[in-house]
Amino acid sequence: MANPLTSAVLGDPVLLTRALVDIESVSRGEKAIADSVEEVLRRTSHLSVNRLGNTVMARTDLDRDQRVVLAGHLDTVPINDNFPSTVVEDLIHGCGTADMKSGVALALHLAATLPVPRYDLTFLFYEAEEIESRYNGLHLVAQAHPSWLRADFAVLLEPTYGVVEAGCQGTLRALIRTRGRRAHTARAWRGVNAIHAAGGVLRQLEDYRPRSVIIDGCTYREGLNAVRIVGGVAGNVVPDECTVEVNLRFAPDRTEQEAADHVREVFADYEVEVTDSAPGALPGLTAAPAREFIAAVGAEPAAKLGWTDVARFAALGIPALNYGPGDPMLAHAQDERVEIGKIRDGAATLHRWLAE
Repeated sequence: MANPLTSAVLGDPVLLTRALVDIESVSRGEKAIADSVEEVLRRTSHLSVNRLGNTVMARTDLDRDQRVVLAGHLDTVPINDNFPSTVVEDLIHGCGTADMKSGVALALHLAATLPVPRYDLTFLFYEAEEIESRYNGLHLVAQAHPSWLRADFAVLLEPTYGVVEAGCQGTLRALIRTRGRRAHTARAWRGVNAIHAAGGVLRQLEDYRPRSVIIDGCTYREGLNAVRIVGGVAGNVVPDECTVEVNLRFAPDRTEQEAADHVREVFADYEVEVTDSAPGALPGLTAAPAREFIAAVGAEPAAKLGWTDVARFAALGIPALNYGPGDPMLAHAQDERVEIGKIRDGAATLHRWLAE
């Protein structure tokens, strides 16, 4: 089948967004889109191209003083009666339009049409961001080819509705367990109900007052919430165990260990098992390319409320920001969409920043 990413499409980020959306790429099914992206990048004379799995890397080598990464994930959440794309007035509707094929389109458009940028550029079009970290393309690149990630600054083209979102929150999940003693419900006084005991956990959460933290002028709002409750043995048994799963979104001034210690302190009267965590990322606003990028956008940055792969760059000592045309409030929604004007504005901003 012919590659839909023709030269005419590559030259127009709006057409390119729609073409990318119309290549189905639910997580773990990115081969077709990665093949198309790799093919068009290999046609260029100014880029060297490599691939790992369904992650495609392309880079310029112009001996510039600084290198900038532009990165975007190729995968989407499962389709939900929103494929292929449709256009209604100034909106492109479809799975992945906001998160984040419109951002990928900006990077791919620049890769194809800007042969002599002011910085050396590395483009990373990566797989499996929407699922477990072990499949994430940037995670796999960091293990197999860490040199691909080396840079002075990175922009992750996640949806931000056209504003700069700095850094990101960390995230931690933990299981809070209550114990009891089984008994027949007809003789409930002989037992201790672990589900009833979990009420204390829920009251702790209801009374919890999260922090708001200002870092480099960006306000990060924390949150601690129950996300799942599991308990019960049978319809006639007093349960002897109940588990409340909680999720802490923490400001990037906390380390993962400090976040875990905080959760254990909040639930000091209960068993706590931390099951998963990822660090946040500080705003990263001091690097020279970051300052120039913010000037090109023309608006003050805001805090990123959520976790993104900027944290992977921050862990490597690379300042990174989030910037993309999609609306993060529409990510993963059935009515996901992106404004055509935001795509054009984003392309113009990036070109203004990167062109000589």
